[in-house]
Amino acid sequence: MKIISWNINGLRAIIKKNFLEFLREYQPDILGLQEIKISEEARLKENIEFPGYKAYFNSAKRPGYSGTAILIREELLDKNFVQIENGFGEEVFDSEGRIQILELKKFYIINCYFPNSAHELKRLDYKRDFNAYMLKNIKKLEKKKPVLLMGDLNVAHKEIDLARPKDNIGSPGFTYEEREDMDKFINHGLVDTFRYFHPQKIQYSWWSYRTRARLRNIGWRIDYLCVSAKLLRQVQNSYILDELEGSDHAPVGVMIK
Repeated sequence: MKIISWNINGLRAIIKKNFLEFLREYQPDILGLQEIKISEEARLKENIEFPGYKAYFNSAKRPGYSGTAILIREELLDKNFVQIENGFGEEVFDSEGRIQILELKKFYIINCYFPNSAHELKRLDYKRDFNAYMLKNIKKLEKKKPVLLMGDLNVAHKEIDLARPKDNIGSPGFTYEEREDMDKFINHGLVDTFRYFHPQKIQYSWWSYRTRARLRNIGWRIDYLCVSAKLLRQVQNSYILDELEGSDHAPVGVMIK
């Protein structure tokens, strides 16, 4: 099973670029999208379709903001699919369309767009509360089945995960608090699959549009696929498709037995 996660920075924008070609070439079995910035109603009205896939949307209440979507290859629906839910039930965290929980027969997949702590760290407290909310609910799910968490976590965990760590200490996405919260995810049994398979590899998944950062590879690794320890033995590889453009993020993926 090929599972890919991609912060597309706007569905309308990426559809005009390479998105349908990406689907045809890479053929993910399950694709988690973040920052879709569109409602299901608007997508249908604008006739945006995904041939061969069933799409499930979780849009933010605020138009043109945030939002997530999961695309599932139609052949998988009868074989593995159980159900899909949006959010864990608390409005303060669910209103921005950031969380989807896909239940498969053998494990859960959570597609999540974590908040950005924002300029001057205005949303740092909210993000830390969101992190704790996510960890609490992941541990609840793990009592039933293993979990795969995928998405834009909006944090570079270690210095190896961004090009200029010394210059960015305390910046949004590289505060001690956010990195400490990422430690909590790891210490509670979630495995960062990319770092597990590539302990010393320097590769990034996001580049600022400013200062031509992508051309110079001045990037950050803030997109993850993390799995419960019980699921790790089924993970065959973890990778970043940094050659793919269309967004300021690159897709990240895993192969599951």
